Amino acid sequence: MLNGIDEIDWSRLSHAYGPADDVPAQLRALASADPAVRDRARHDLYGNIFHQGTRYEATAYAVPFLLELLADPATAEPSELLALLVALAIEDDGTWLPDNLPVAELRRVAVGGAALLAAAPHPGDPEFDEDEGDYVYVGSLSRADQERLYAHITLAAYDAVRAGVPLFRQLLTRPDPALRAGAAHALAWFPEDAAGSVPALAALIEAAPDVAPDGAARAVAVGTAAVALGLLGVAPDSALLTDARPVIRWGAAVGRARVLGPTADPATIDELMTWAGGRGESAEGVPFLDGDLAGHAGLALRQLGADHAGAGFEVLLGRIPTVSGTEALPVVAQALTMAFPDGPLPAGTPATDLTDRQRRLVETLAGSPGSWRIGAHTFGNFSQLVASRGLPGDPAKLRAYLDDGSAPPR
Repeated sequence: MLNGIDEIDWSRLSHAYGPADDVPAQLRALASADPAVRDRARHDLYGNIFHQGTRYEATAYAVPFLLELLADPATAEPSELLALLVALAIEDDGTWLPDNLPVAELRRVAVGGAALLAAAPHPGDPEFDEDEGDYVYVGSLSRADQERLYAHITLAAYDAVRAGVPLFRQLLTRPDPALRAGAAHALAWFPEDAAGSVPALAALIEAAPDVAPDGAARAVAVGTAAVALGLLGVAPDSALLTDARPVIRWGAAVGRARVLGPTADPATIDELMTWAGGRGESAEGVPFLDGDLAGHAGLALRQLGADHAGAGFEVLLGRIPTVSGTEALPVVAQALTMAFPDGPLPAGTPATDLTDRQRRLVETLAGSPGSWRIGAHTFGNFSQLVASRGLPGDPAKLRAYLDDGSAPPR
């Protein structure tokens, strides 16, 4: 196990905290019999080779060993390991949903990044700043070269995880339904390998009847696979829309909306609207968007096109007062996209110039102070999201903006 790990000069590779010479011990700790040791190792790896979503040169080198651990049936908590690998490949799926990662664009931007990385000072070099890491070098580059460098490092991690696609397909047949759901989620993000993944996902859907004792978990795996099919460009069978299990109907509607778009059938549209309005049953264990089924459906509304935009907007307006914290983000993000399709308001735009849809959304936001909170505190991410459309990032200021129709957003 982990043969070749000591052949890599980890001290010459960098991660968030400098030399990556602590990574081998963390990788080995993932095979420990002690759950606390494994948990600590995962925590450390999320912090150093995936610090706040950033990938580093050491990230791609660690991935083959993570895949080796995942392939071993004796490895404990494989679902947690799979989730780490997906994070290393795509960061947060909420960044991309309801669409897929734009791999072709990432490959285009990354051209030339390998040479920039090779020219960078590495740990152990005299010019490498142990306190600043690679920030000095990166800061010396043009913005375009910085984008090339980071795209190359990100793509290297993505492609390293992509090497595990055959393994992910095998995991679809493992006895653990949660692992099957995680594998379906993982396969969704590698559209270049869709030709082999689509049949595997379809087989999972066909082989998952509603039987005890794990019928609910099986349903989650099927719903997840249906969404994955949509992200890979194949519409799930419309028969899934009549399944007795809500999470399967959800997955079918989201997957079909992604492929069919404005040509989606009424049954798909009705199911999607039901979920986006928060009226569907919930289901734990769905990997997409951390299991926020209603939020995911709300994001998918944009794919139905202009003919259904009005109905979709009404659904979202009705839901905003009922959500808060992270659950509120996708709902409000989609509503803002529908109300402000041209981007943020120009500076100085008076409230009297708002369209009817914009005014109704602003009124709903101003009248829903609970939606701006996470626990007992104001949720900064929510405020930033509203402010991104040129609006005041505070409900009281938003109300004042509306009441004083000539006042510009602040």
